[in-house]
Amino acid sequence: MSCPEPLTVSALTSRIKEILEDQVGEVSVSGEISNFRRQSSGHCYFTLKDAGSQIPCALFKGAAARMSLQPGDGVKVVAHGEVSVYEPRGAYQLIVRGLEPLGKGDLHQRFEELKRKLQGEGLFDESRKRAIPEFVERVGIITSPTGAAVRDVIHVLQRRCPRIALTVFGVKVQGDGAAEEVAEAIAEMGKRNFDVLLVVRGGGSLEDLWSFNEEIVARAVTASPIPVISGVGHETDFTICDFVADLRAPTPSAAAEMVSRPDADWQEEVETLEDRLESVARDVLEEKKRRVAELAGSYVFREPGKMVEMSAQRVDELALQLERGLGNAWRYRKQMAQALLQRWVALKPERRVRELTLRMQAAADRLRVLGPEETLRRGYTLVQAPDGKLIRGAGAARKRGDLLVRFADGKVPVKVKDK
Repeated sequence: MSCPEPLTVSALTSRIKEILEDQVGEVSVSGEISNFRRQSSGHCYFTLKDAGSQIPCALFKGAAARMSLQPGDGVKVVAHGEVSVYEPRGAYQLIVRGLEPLGKGDLHQRFEELKRKLQGEGLFDESRKRAIPEFVERVGIITSPTGAAVRDVIHVLQRRCPRIALTVFGVKVQGDGAAEEVAEAIAEMGKRNFDVLLVVRGGGSLEDLWSFNEEIVARAVTASPIPVISGVGHETDFTICDFVADLRAPTPSAAAEMVSRPDADWQEEVETLEDRLESVARDVLEEKKRRVAELAGSYVFREPGKMVEMSAQRVDELALQLERGLGNAWRYRKQMAQALLQRWVALKPERRVRELTLRMQAAADRLRVLGPEETLRRGYTLVQAPDGKLIRGAGAARKRGDLLVRFADGKVPVKVKDK
């Protein structure tokens, strides 16, 4: 039986490395860091272990510089990287490209689930968010009383606008019970006379900021009767509190700047408005003075007596025109009457008789239509006393005991019961 050609140790190690890198490649491995050491070069080396095994890891300088997580012995992490072989020792290892705290994936999932839920309820909609008052006098600050965030906010507010009254409601901003304390503080300060509430804390990991991703805090911010500005973490950090707040600030200091317009700016704006008001008032006054001067120089004011004389003359002219008009009208009517009389005289006797007959017949027809008989035939009735006197109202009818109601085809006696 022939044996395969022997390999050198380096060749075997190289083949094993190729197989591991090709068939295993990129992985994510959870475990606990031990034997952590950072070299002067900036590279880090440690062992990732669990209850049954361990694997050496290498975290090179460039990847380490990009990480927010500070690795160390005893820290439980998820390491992302590639499986490879360190050929000088023939040992396999994990080349780490990224680290995150163990359980961070679960937090991300919880974050996205709550975000979708509240967004579906419309709590992120801009239409439900309130405007921050432009002129702020009273500010409530909800944060840790000992953290850097409260010092930064107070410093910014006192530097930019020292007249603003500040009230700090100290709460836990991290750990067990922190979310409940923040929610309770928002509800309590909502009962007071503040113009705006600042919910702030400094930066940190996802775990550090998790209290501001709890539903109880989101509901409290939404229910607050006072506008809320969320200034949690750094500019790249986003929390559920940011999404439901009326305004998000990238940092606590930025939140303080949003509500503290310097008094010098207000003074400058007031002075500008005063100048504009004075200019407008001056222009209006000058226009009124010019108009008064024009009126004072008009003919009406210069010669009022002549205006009265001209009006009197106009009245006389109108009276004369009226007199002439009435005279003309009278002459016209007289002429028309004479013409009709001449036409009538010119008619033959039999034509006059025929026209008079036609006129009398037309007059009789009109009298008949307007007479009581035709009115009764149209459905109306007449109410009469027994002596034939016409009853014209309900009061007179009540005074009579017996009445006659006359229809087109006869009379009906009636008796009034309500006298």
